[in-house]
Amino acid sequence: MNRLTRLLSTAAALGAWLLLAPAAQAADAPAGCPATLQHTFPRLQDEKPQSLCQYSGKVVLVVNTASFCGFTGQYRGLEDLYARYKDKGLVVLGFPSNDFAQEKGSNKEIADFCENTFGVKFPMFAKSSVKGPEASPLYQQLAQLSGTAPRWNFHKYLLGRDGKLVDNYSSLTGPDNKGLVRAIEQQLAQPTPR
Repeated sequence: MNRLTRLLSTAAALGAWLLLAPAAQAADAPAGCPATLQHTFPRLQDEKPQSLCQYSGKVVLVVNTASFCGFTGQYRGLEDLYARYKDKGLVVLGFPSNDFAQEKGSNKEIADFCENTFGVKFPMFAKSSVKGPEASPLYQQLAQLSGTAPRWNFHKYLLGRDGKLVDNYSSLTGPDNKGLVRAIEQQLAQPTPR
């Protein structure tokens, strides 16, 4: 076997593995977990891995956050929204990011700031990237589905109970925005997929 043949054989094997890798990952996800939730992130407070599949069947509001932004006050509104609707099936998921140079702290500092300043109880995850080639797989997926990557902190993606993208909202859309609240209520009224 000459060198070119070996190289082609190795490339073919690698190509086959790459084609099968996503299927293997999907097979590891619990039955009924939508593709948008087939991701694992370290929890902000203790960096223990958390599967987003635990939120299957819920209405999910995904938000990229930052501690030193003109929109940081939205933490309070997001917590109010979460407290108001969590028993009906809403979960707000916060993803701190320094992509816009407004989240310099460690995960512990971010967790302390969120809890002590705004009383945040909704699930928060370790600092990660939300735009460009360094974006986490979740944010790459949301950008592809919506055609819009976050342009600033506190961009919001709303997922229905089925895990499908309903809409996305710019940072200018606050948590108390009537259109956002109406969309959340409409999704909460949908039956949980079986």
